[in-house]
Amino acid sequence: MNKTGFLVSGYRHDTGAHPESAKRLTVVEDLFHNTDLHPHLMRLQPRKAEIEELSEVHDRLYILQVQEASASGIRALDPDTFISPESYEEARLAAGGLLAAVDAVIKGEVNNAFCAVRPPGHHAERDHAMGFCLFNNVAVAARYAQMKHGLEKILIVDWDVHHGNGTQSAFYNDPSVLYFSIHQYPHYPGTGSRNQTGEGEGAGFTLNHPLPAGSGDREYLEAIEKVLIPAASDFAPDLILISAGFDAHKDDPLAGMQVTEKGFSGMTESLVRLAERHAHGRIVSALEGGYDLSALKRSVRAHLSALIGQKNR
Repeated sequence: MNKTGFLVSGYRHDTGAHPESAKRLTVVEDLFHNTDLHPHLMRLQPRKAEIEELSEVHDRLYILQVQEASASGIRALDPDTFISPESYEEARLAAGGLLAAVDAVIKGEVNNAFCAVRPPGHHAERDHAMGFCLFNNVAVAARYAQMKHGLEKILIVDWDVHHGNGTQSAFYNDPSVLYFSIHQYPHYPGTGSRNQTGEGEGAGFTLNHPLPAGSGDREYLEAIEKVLIPAASDFAPDLILISAGFDAHKDDPLAGMQVTEKGFSGMTESLVRLAERHAHGRIVSALEGGYDLSALKRSVRAHLSALIGQKNR
């Protein structure tokens, strides 16, 4: 069995009556306290990402704008992305939580880690918020792993039902980061077509696998095994980061996919095997979407079980 890091952060990010609420953390945290997973989970503590760490991905002016907007009482940065006075500090903790998890995995304190953080991150662009996201947590973690720990090649797997436009943009010209996204298409935010494959030195290092509404476990698992695994095996990553959105679940209210807990478990198991072959087992997973609370809890349990090495029950 693996020892899996478990980190929760973001309760004070108040979005009001919004699908992306702190209730999502409550149901996930219950898995740590009240299931048989507990003996295999190690609680990790987040820290605030430093401005210099965030600025590897985001413009400093934008970081300051988020800080000032939170402090001034502004309630929304765009029609979808709500904030509160605590949101800037919580966004720094969300990104920094992933950095703490990267440290724990690289140091061998845990084999892998799951970070239930909010606000989520994969829509955040270099200079603006978008789609519930303030800072791009996974992108910041990828740069940190390279600069702090000297890792050369990072694989980012994004199975959120929405395409991670911000993450794609961050590494579109970069051959040191392989970005793979499987998502409903056409759907928000409208990016992620198959012909978006990277530019310049990064050409071929963005792999988009758009799927039509109604796709489920079979289509997702085939995409992982037949498209991602061969490309990632050739790439041979030093670390795998997962943008783990669970809004492709059949019960989710914001999309139209048919993935079940079995599908999320199967995808995770495939990535655990890939990590064991190429990355010393190192995976850091970050919560993105997932808005039906019961489906979210069941899906995260399946994901954690696969990270630990248990068979999903």
